[in-house]
Amino acid sequence: MIRNFKYILILCVILIGSFYKAGAQSIRAEAKLDRAVIMIGEQTQFHLSVQFNAKDKVEFPLVTDTIGGKIQVVSTKADTSFDKSDVSLETIRKTYVITAFDSGDYVIPSYAFHAQGGDSKTVELRLQVEPVAVDTTKAIYDIKQPLAIKYTFWDWLRDNWVLVTGILAAILIIGGVIYYLRKRPKKVEVVEEPKPVIPPHIAALQKLTDLRDRKLWQQEQIKQYHTELSDVIREYLENRYAIQALEQTSDEIFASLRYMDIAEENRNLLRQMLILADLVKFAKEKPLPYENEQSMDNAIAFVNKTQQYVQPPVVKEEDKK
Repeated sequence: MIRNFKYILILCVILIGSFYKAGAQSIRAEAKLDRAVIMIGEQTQFHLSVQFNAKDKVEFPLVTDTIGGKIQVVSTKADTSFDKSDVSLETIRKTYVITAFDSGDYVIPSYAFHAQGGDSKTVELRLQVEPVAVDTTKAIYDIKQPLAIKYTFWDWLRDNWVLVTGILAAILIIGGVIYYLRKRPKKVEVVEEPKPVIPPHIAALQKLTDLRDRKLWQQEQIKQYHTELSDVIREYLENRYAIQALEQTSDEIFASLRYMDIAEENRNLLRQMLILADLVKFAKEKPLPYENEQSMDNAIAFVNKTQQYVQPPVVKEEDKK
């Protein structure tokens, strides 16, 4: 019985150790160099990678700008992938481009990765930086001076073609505008001769003559006849005496002419013509034929007797010469 118990205890220890080993192997870190030997100033790539269970969290070691004090880190690139045969395994890779400017044998230290399933460390790597070989049997030469390159006009034109094209385009545009302005047809200014100013009495007499020749009242268009007759006289009064005769009633016209220099007999001529016109337009009065003719005669007589006489200009003797 005791012997069997010992066997069972030994078996449990073996199983526990196996599980512990499996857990310790659940994270695997690796470090490698593309080239272990480089010349001064040359570059190579340093790779750090770790494979672990995707459910775990891994602390990636910090790599500074320099490794070991002499190796310079130029750039860094990170990449993550999963195992095709087992997607539960995740791999993180970081690639560092490194270089060194002093010859010697340098050690890249071991880096430790920490995860829930355990820790893993990379191995130390060695980087050999070789100096540039110098042939001491040959003489030392001075620094070579820069070569003088001939810079032609075509070289300048090739370097400044945008500027030259812009200047030529501006010249063409300006020249085109000048040519257009000179050759375009010039507008001929038509000078209209001033129309002669017709005196108010001449215009009124002409309209009265035309109205008489149309014989409106003889064609039973009595209202139209007296309306046009009064409009001609109202327009004459407005131009002759500067009153708003076209917009005033007959009474308002007489009130506006109260202080005008108009003889009483002429006022009576105007009164007869305007009052008869109002009776025809508003009271449907039907005047006799002689009354129609009398209104025309009175209108013509009023215009002739109240026309404004214009003093003819005085011609000087020197103007005659």
